[in-house]
Amino acid sequence: MASCSSSAPFTSCHQYVNDFSRQLKCPGLSHSRELQKAQFLRSQRASKVLAYYGLKVPPYKLDALEPYLSQRTLEMHWGKHHRNYVEGLNKQLEKNDVFYGHTLDELIKVTYNSGNPLPEFNNAAQVWNHDFFWESMQPGGGNVPKLGLLEQIEKDFGSFTNFREKFVEAALTLFGSGWVWLVLKRRERRLVMVKTSNAVNPLVWDDIPIICLDMWEHAYYLDYKNDKGKYVNVFMNHLVSWNAAAGRMARAEAFVNLGEPRIPVA
Repeated sequence: MASCSSSAPFTSCHQYVNDFSRQLKCPGLSHSRELQKAQFLRSQRASKVLAYYGLKVPPYKLDALEPYLSQRTLEMHWGKHHRNYVEGLNKQLEKNDVFYGHTLDELIKVTYNSGNPLPEFNNAAQVWNHDFFWESMQPGGGNVPKLGLLEQIEKDFGSFTNFREKFVEAALTLFGSGWVWLVLKRRERRLVMVKTSNAVNPLVWDDIPIICLDMWEHAYYLDYKNDKGKYVNVFMNHLVSWNAAAGRMARAEAFVNLGEPRIPVA
């Protein structure tokens, strides 16, 4: 076995100091190399965390939507179901690095695989859908959108009342579990209603989501049992965040030309 002394050339310890997985044999270098080893391992752990996806917290306290959605519902829906999707996705991504570096949006489009979803699609899409759903609501929500968003809804649906009726109808006629979306179609340059089953969301068709409503049973059963109609109407009357929708619409207009802006006349 080779040995090292303080006067020996540095290269004589090369086989030891470059292998972080083996115990260092040079006492004079041991402390500094052990520090480097610890830093290396920490950086490896950090890179793994950055490669995966975290559980985002809703933009309000879990009791903030009461009495319309209870804290109990959010603790179960966000704290259990949403968390399970995040953890399930990360376990799938641990198996290989083929999807390393993808944003969640990109991961959804890639794993949708032109309508033949890969195993990672369901969890990836459900993580995105739930993040978007929590941000589609706010305490003191509901009522009617303002300014440009309201004008676009009236243009594309005839009136806000007509839009609201179509949204409720879409939610109540959705077969099985899924989601209801208001989206901006890029090519048609208009707002439309979209229903999707299970985890599918409008990103797979390159649509731009504006608001969404979760129609999976676990989203409403604790508070409304089987009364989906009451749940949907409560969402429209008291929960939907038109502030968030307006912000999304403003960002969407950076990619979709909806015509000349209307400039108020003084």
